[in-house]
Order: sequence, then C-alpha cells, then structure tokens
Amino acid sequence: MGIFRITTAKLAETQRCVPQFSAFLRQLTEGSTDLKAILAAKIPKEQERVKAFRKAHGATKVGDVTVDMMYGGMRGIKGMVWEPSVLDPDEGIRFRGLSIPECQQQLPKAPGGTEPIPEGLFWLLITGDVPTQAQANAISKEWSERAELPPHVVNLLNSLPTNVHPMTQFSAAITVLNSESKFAKAYASGVHKSKYWEYVYEDSMDLIAKLPVIAATIYRNTYKEGSGIGAIDCSKDWSFNFSQMLGFDNPEFIELMRLYLTIHSDHEGGNVSAHTTHLVGSALSDPYLSFAAGMNGLAGPLHGLANQEVLLWLIKLREQVGDKYTEAQLKDFIWKTLKSGQVVPGYGHAVLRKTDPRYSCQREFALKRLPEDPLFKLVSDVYKVVPPILTELGKVKNPWPNVDAHSGVLLQYYGLKEMNYYTVLFGVSRALGVLAALVWDRALGLPIERPKSLSTDGLMASLKYK
Repeated sequence: MGIFRITTAKLAETQRCVPQFSAFLRQLTEGSTDLKAILAAKIPKEQERVKAFRKAHGATKVGDVTVDMMYGGMRGIKGMVWEPSVLDPDEGIRFRGLSIPECQQQLPKAPGGTEPIPEGLFWLLITGDVPTQAQANAISKEWSERAELPPHVVNLLNSLPTNVHPMTQFSAAITVLNSESKFAKAYASGVHKSKYWEYVYEDSMDLIAKLPVIAATIYRNTYKEGSGIGAIDCSKDWSFNFSQMLGFDNPEFIELMRLYLTIHSDHEGGNVSAHTTHLVGSALSDPYLSFAAGMNGLAGPLHGLANQEVLLWLIKLREQVGDKYTEAQLKDFIWKTLKSGQVVPGYGHAVLRKTDPRYSCQREFALKRLPEDPLFKLVSDVYKVVPPILTELGKVKNPWPNVDAHSGVLLQYYGLKEMNYYTVLFGVSRALGVLAALVWDRALGLPIERPKSLSTDGLMASLKYK
C-alpha cells in the first residue's frame, strides 16, 4: 500500500458504517507510512477506552502520599499519566513495553547499521507499534523536508556570543521558533479542542526535524569558529545528518549517535525535563514553549548535566591514579570522595534498583569497538568497586550505575570532547519522548495540571502534630 491520506471525518464515518473497521485499522497501521493518518485512526479508540476506564474507576485510589514524599521531591507519588514509556525499578525502562535490547533487535536500522534509528523509536513511542522499515524511512524523509530554520532563528544563533552556554543557546532558539507554531495560530483562531492534537503533532514534527540543525549550528558556532553545517541529505536518516552537520563522518560515531539518541529519548514522565514539558503544555502553551521549558530543566546539574559531572570526576580520578592503578587505589579515592560529603557521580537513581540498561547497552557498544581505551577501562573498573562500597555504606538504595556513568566516555573517544555541549545532545534526543507524550496529552484532553499544596503549618495541623 502506498502513501495516502485520510481525514478524521472520513475515519469517523468509516468507523460508524463499516463492520470490518478493525480489519481496516489494522491494514492502515501495518501498511501506511502516513504517521498522522495512523494516529487519527488510533486516537478515537484510545479516547473511548480511557473514557470507559475513568467511568469505571475514576474514584479508585492508586496510592498513598506520605509526609516524606511531600518533602522529598514527590518521589514515588503516582500522579500523572505518561504513555510512551514506563520505568520499572527492577527491569529498567520499557518503551511501549519493549526493553532496550528488544528495541535494538526489533526497530528498523540504517543500511548496514546495527543500532536502531531514532525515527523508528519515535514511531513506536507515539503509536505503540513497531514500525516497518518503510515507515521509519518515511519519517526520516519527512524530518529532512521539515528541517530548514527560519531566517530570524539563524540570525539569533549567529548573533549569540560564544561564551553563552550551549544549553542557553538551545533553549533560546527553540523559544524563538514559537513564531512558527501551527498550534498557537490554530488556538488563536478558535479551533475546536478535538483538533488540538493535530496541530501539536504538526509542531512536534517540525520541531524534532529542526533540532539537529539548531544543535549543529550551536556546536559549529561555539567550537568551530562558525564554520557552516552543510546541507541535509534527504536520503539519509536523522542521526546521519546530525552527525554530518556536527562535522563527524566516522561510521562508528554515526552508529553511536543512533544509539545515544534512541536510549536518551524518554524515561517516563516524572523526570524534570519530561514533567516540565508536560506541565507547561497543560496550560496549552505550544510545543516550542513547552519543550524549551523542559530544556531549561534538563540544563540542571542534577539532571542533564550529570554526564558532564561524571566525566570531570573520572578525569580527576585518572589524574590521581594514572593508567596503571590498583584496585586499592580506586577504593581509596572513592572512599575519600564519599567521606568528603560528595557522591560518586553516575551511581544511583531515584527509581531504578539495578544497573541502568542504558548503561549496559553503551558498555556493550564500547566492548565491541574500544575495549582498550584507557578511560573505558577506568569506567569498567570503577563499575567493579563502587557498588560494593555503596552497599557497605548502607545509605544508598541503588548502588548501581546509571546512563550518565558511561555516555561521556564514548563521546570523548570519538572526538566530541566539548563537555558543555553534551546536554544539548541529550536534549535533541529527549524531544522524541516528551513531544510524543504531548501529542497524546492533547488527544486525551488532559487538563491543566494543578496539584494541591500545603504549608508546613497546614500539614502539621492536618495530622494534629504539635
């Protein structure tokens, strides 16, 4: 079946009149490369499923809130719906039910490649279906066609001093892109709320397409004296074009970017960048403003900057022990870090209770391609000694490494050494998950988010505490 378009009204008519609608929907999903048409077919069914579920269980309690949760950053409170991914404490992240190894196996790849292309993951995140190669390729082509930046955004990026942090530049450019928002224009014109998701979808596709161009421009301006990013090849995938625009043509680096942009895409909805995008979007801010807000959260050292913190710590460790260290030297440095009141960066996670699968897949990538790299060897040896020490300490619920413990080492090996830029890469990837979720927020008609807060005095009074 070739590419075709079908209107929402026509779908509704078909659903009312044709008994074989389910077979039609399955055929549409499996054969079409038109992602928006597939969503238009799926959304009415999901709206009805959620409506029936809320009618049956709207008053059902799903958890209890403790005082520690309220003072502890709302850790563990079940308080939002997030469709693209779920984080299991013992299994790690699952994208629409698929683990990272399953995604590596099942999702489409570039010709000759071994890692999934992010286009395929985005299709999975937004539809719940594993795409065909043709469907993933259609997204690659569409993103290439939508990638051009308006002149005023290019002028903004080229006018910013190079001492402005890359994440500040990234957020500013995304915010200014809000001038192109189809959702904002449709809302101002009075479009019916049932159509909101369609315009959020269009904005999201435009934004994802343009992010590598923004990010590459920032990199070339800040670190490569403003040299141009070159043209996009519409026959290639998103990660290939991004790597080329950055100035990297090593096939291994391009494969790393495919893996990196896939595994950093989503980590359910409670993390700062995801929750912020959802929260700002709930006020019906357009996807550009919502995502820019999320990126301002990602820029924090407790979130997206963490991989940079890990790398700085590893470099400091290596400077002290050299490359011919003993296990005793590593343990001594780690204990000194802990006794000084600092943490071992890259270890522990608010939810996970095992080694982060995102760490594991990067480790497997490194074992195949750079097993003798001194910094990778150091990461591997730290992996052997840190968990037992943190377990012995007795204060850490999760002594295992997370994704940040590994990603910076790989980027360093392939020559992308500018650590201040790493969070921009993270941000390009994170768009896939949070914007897929934003489309569903509007499709399901989720309201503005507004939890109830209490003062300390009010909370104490409610518990009759004196």
